[in-house]
Amino acid sequence: MFEKIIQSLKRVNRYYKLTNFYSFLFSIAIKGVFLLFAFLIILFCIDTFVIDINILISNSFDKYSPQILMFVFFISESFLGLLPPELFLVWANKSSHPIFYAFLLASISYLGGIVSYVIGRYLYIIPFVKKFTENQISKHITNLQKWGGFFIVLGAVSPLPHSLVSMTSGLIKYKFKYYLLWSLFRFLRFFLYTIAIFKIL
Repeated sequence: MFEKIIQSLKRVNRYYKLTNFYSFLFSIAIKGVFLLFAFLIILFCIDTFVIDINILISNSFDKYSPQILMFVFFISESFLGLLPPELFLVWANKSSHPIFYAFLLASISYLGGIVSYVIGRYLYIIPFVKKFTENQISKHITNLQKWGGFFIVLGAVSPLPHSLVSMTSGLIKYKFKYYLLWSLFRFLRFFLYTIAIFKIL
């Protein structure tokens, strides 16, 4: 029994080596760490040398209600992830209930990914739209077909756009229950980023 498990792990390891998963994972990890540190350094420099972050947040976000900000974030996370979640986490840190809003943002991001999955699964039944989309995200399709759930995890925790990975999952009809499971790692990313941003600010 133990030997069979070892053999299975060896086959999986060999497969991931052949498909360059480890090198891809390493490059994504380096990029993620670099982007996080760059974002934190920029925040620190702005807060120290340019303008108080509290004032910046007041000028940028406080004019809008939390409901509007959450709605804008939901739209962004559902359609291509155009706005970086880190900006909203900065706002959450300066809100009256930072932990609550950080968790709410993570939940909204998770739900936005589900919307992206549904878009990929059902909206692209129109032939020319499906073909155009496949051309635009062909690399994601290839990687998802090679690595399955692990690629969804990368989309949830790394700089890879979670919305596009979710849309790709729907497009290739990846099993929805497994997509929901792997996408839970989105909460891990928000947890780690929340700790980092809250520590700096």
